[in-house]
Amino acid sequence: MRKIACSLLLAGTLVFGMANSDVEASTHTVKNGESLWNISKSSKVSITNLKKWNNLTSDSLYPNQILQTSAKKTNSASNGISAKKGTFKTKSNVNVRSAAGTTNKVVAKVKKGTTLTVSQQKKLGNDVWFHVKVNKTSGWILSSLLTSANKSTSKSSTASQNVVDQAMKLRFIPYLFGGTTKNGFDCSGFVQYAFKQSGKKISRTTLSQFAQSKKVTSPKPGDLVFFKNTYRKGISHVGIYIGNNKFVHAGGKQSQVTSLSNSYWKSKFDSFKRL
Repeated sequence: MRKIACSLLLAGTLVFGMANSDVEASTHTVKNGESLWNISKSSKVSITNLKKWNNLTSDSLYPNQILQTSAKKTNSASNGISAKKGTFKTKSNVNVRSAAGTTNKVVAKVKKGTTLTVSQQKKLGNDVWFHVKVNKTSGWILSSLLTSANKSTSKSSTASQNVVDQAMKLRFIPYLFGGTTKNGFDCSGFVQYAFKQSGKKISRTTLSQFAQSKKVTSPKPGDLVFFKNTYRKGISHVGIYIGNNKFVHAGGKQSQVTSLSNSYWKSKFDSFKRL
């Protein structure tokens, strides 16, 4: 009887040991000099799966890095990871870590204002961590250190469209050199008034508006379009781009919409710029 009990105890110990072994086999701590090929061979897991389960974008490893070697460990229900899509910007200089948690290895340092792509999120205690990708590096950042770039983009797009809407309301007002009111506009007065009506103050003259804005190669509605060598040498005329290769401006006898394909304006075109 005692022999049977010992046998059962030994069997239970073996089962417990096997269960522990299974748990331990689901992760692997990288040793100095090891590669994905070595780990793939010893764990009998493909390199493709090792990369997938550990969100690796390259073959680079570092000593003491913990790798998942079992698909079970990557189940979102078991490790708290869920999908999270979006574009975010860093609020300050932050560290990108190998895993969620402040005790994990820093794999990159990111400057304030850097744009990051988020693919997953993980709740860790009272904190939420985002899995991000910036350049060729991926890792985890505390969500409270990021701000949504999608919201700012949306606000910017709305503001730009508002400028266009305000400018379009000013069509057919007579051209008046030096004009800044609905009694008559010159080109920069027209632009300044449209922006003011949409809630943004900008400078008064064509040259100061040119200096205040930044050049862009892919214009969006609400951007400024500048021309040169019209009634004087250098930058001398400005309008507001409205899309479809057209702009609205105070030119000729009145404020109007003109195509950038117009032979005169095409020959005078200088650049698109954004405030």
